[in-house]
Amino acid sequence: MSIDSRTAAGPPGPDTAITGSRIGGTDGRSVREVRARVAGHLVGREREIDLLLAAVSAGRDVLLEGPPGTSKSTLLRSITTEWGIPLVFVEGNADLTPTRLVGHHNPARVLREDYTEDNFVAGPLVEAMRSGGFLYVEEFNRAPEDTLNTLLTAMAERRIAVPRVGTVEARPTFRVVASMNPYDNVGTTRLSTSVYDRLCRLAVDYQDAAAERGIVGRRTGLESPRLIADAVALTRATRDRDDVRQGSSVRGAIDLALVAAQLAAMRAVPLPDEPSVEPPRGLPEEYTDAVLDALLLALSGRIFLDEALDATSETVLREIWEDHFLLRPGAAEPG
Repeated sequence: MSIDSRTAAGPPGPDTAITGSRIGGTDGRSVREVRARVAGHLVGREREIDLLLAAVSAGRDVLLEGPPGTSKSTLLRSITTEWGIPLVFVEGNADLTPTRLVGHHNPARVLREDYTEDNFVAGPLVEAMRSGGFLYVEEFNRAPEDTLNTLLTAMAERRIAVPRVGTVEARPTFRVVASMNPYDNVGTTRLSTSVYDRLCRLAVDYQDAAAERGIVGRRTGLESPRLIADAVALTRATRDRDDVRQGSSVRGAIDLALVAAQLAAMRAVPLPDEPSVEPPRGLPEEYTDAVLDALLLALSGRIFLDEALDATSETVLREIWEDHFLLRPGAAEPG
């Protein structure tokens, strides 16, 4: 069980404009200003920024649906940080019971004082409602059904009744934002129509190659455009194979590039500075070998093969490496 209640900022200040359940000025000026600042935290994602900002500023709760490593958490954290709104994080899993979500009375104090409002320990839902924060439920479809029903009440009524405490009213900026991986069907439950009916759904997919190269360059600080391009191309290739059920996210490319750079430094192998995104002929074998070793280390645990495939992750990754560094340049030879 992992509940991490962390706050991106304090409660909404006096400069946070609120109209009813909306955040931002009625003319949209505040939203535009926040959007400009949020864009500075991300590479690309212009459409997703617009849609998520529009939904939460209109008072809606949102479901972010997409594979891991597609900036869902980064996007939400940037919005709450720039808006000065608390972000309360909770991981959805089988241990997330309604009691853990809502809160409980301190057992030691109950023995001494009986049940009182003072000895109630707020859970992440009550914390987010009282502070006017965003409750971010990751792996939403792993939470038990009765826990989701508790969230449905909070979303529909903006209040919940807590036994021996009373009614908890949500502040106007309270939102529920959930995320889930649509490709993961192990240990998950199918969401009911009543859940979907209360949420705006934003599908978030992988970004294009140029954006992912920008992400890897920003996150690694490497000065080798060649290595960054190779790491991104190899990682993206894991998503295009029929024998791979789920490929690696850009996190794999980041780790691949960092590990390859360290291997190259340890082996005294210079990193190419060729900026082209196509594999050139004649790359040093020492460099491509370092990339292969980094590829196997960084991505072998991040790709999930078709269950009917009689192969290993290492075999598939070696084929991807050969296609990238050996087959494509060879096929491009004249004659």
